Amino acid sequence: MPKPPLDPATQSEIIEMALSDHVSFAQIRALHGVSPDEVKALMRRELKPGSYRAWRRRVRAFADRRAAYK
Repeated sequence: MPKPPLDPATQSEIIEMALSDHVSFAQIRALHGVSPDEVKALMRRELKPGSYRAWRRRVRAFADRRAAYK
């Protein structure tokens, strides 16, 4: 059973949360029930290509740094 499409206000909130360096994918999932893959697809669809690539680089860098601290 497919999920209903997100309304524009919810999409905007998810994008804002994803762009924030202080909100994790787990927090987005807990609040909106959207998986990390769905967040990435939303970001790819809504952001300009260069902005999406810069965001992905930043998200990956945070993940790499978190792994180094564990």
